[in-house]
Amino acid sequence: MKIAAISDIHGNLGALEAVLADIERRGATVTVNLGDIVSGPLQPRETAERLMALDMPTIAGNHERQVLMHVPEKMGASDRYAHEQITEVQRAWLHSLPATLRLTDDVLLVHGTPTSDIVYWTDTVLETGRRPATYDEVRERAGNASASLILCGHTHGPRSVLLDDGRLVVNPGSVGLQAYNDDRGFPNKAENLTPHARYAIVERTPAGWQVEHIAVPYDYEFAALLAENNGRPDWGHALRTGRMPA
Repeated sequence: MKIAAISDIHGNLGALEAVLADIERRGATVTVNLGDIVSGPLQPRETAERLMALDMPTIAGNHERQVLMHVPEKMGASDRYAHEQITEVQRAWLHSLPATLRLTDDVLLVHGTPTSDIVYWTDTVLETGRRPATYDEVRERAGNASASLILCGHTHGPRSVLLDDGRLVVNPGSVGLQAYNDDRGFPNKAENLTPHARYAIVERTPAGWQVEHIAVPYDYEFAALLAENNGRPDWGHALRTGRMPA
């Protein structure tokens, strides 16, 4: 089995198309989507339309929940833009997505952790900022989730962690947004330092799961200009550089 894992598209249709083309070239058996699909100042309606037609195994992220459950006046700017742009049919599709999904008996899809769509699994936020989670932190957040491969997203940063009990946690990073500021817990930021769209290929081999983290070029200038035209210069800088403004 050769699994392509995508996550955190955030309405970036250009990045999604580049990743899908690369996946087709590499011949994955199945592509799975780990959530945070439409939230952002880019092309939420077109992104949802594209993914609905593909009908791939897909779970909801925290932003799907926020777009569907919060009232617009209490939404952040990215969620509010998506809420205003998507159709009722697309809203129903997002509502139908499960929080977690078992692809096979030993492959589990989650957004944040097995028990939360909002907790970072492979990163840790401290008063001093964000850092990669330690082995013990990753193991504790795994809980008793039973699967040899657990695919997660949410942090936007690609990372793989092999636990001593044989469980492999793989975060493919973000297709659509390579840097952002957050204030959850303490002020912190994610930065991948290049604008490339991220995803991962995970393949079962006789020796175990083989992981390849992939960075794909695309027309990020178009995405950056679109974000800026929609009132989000912070996204424009992040999309061009993979960094947040100083």
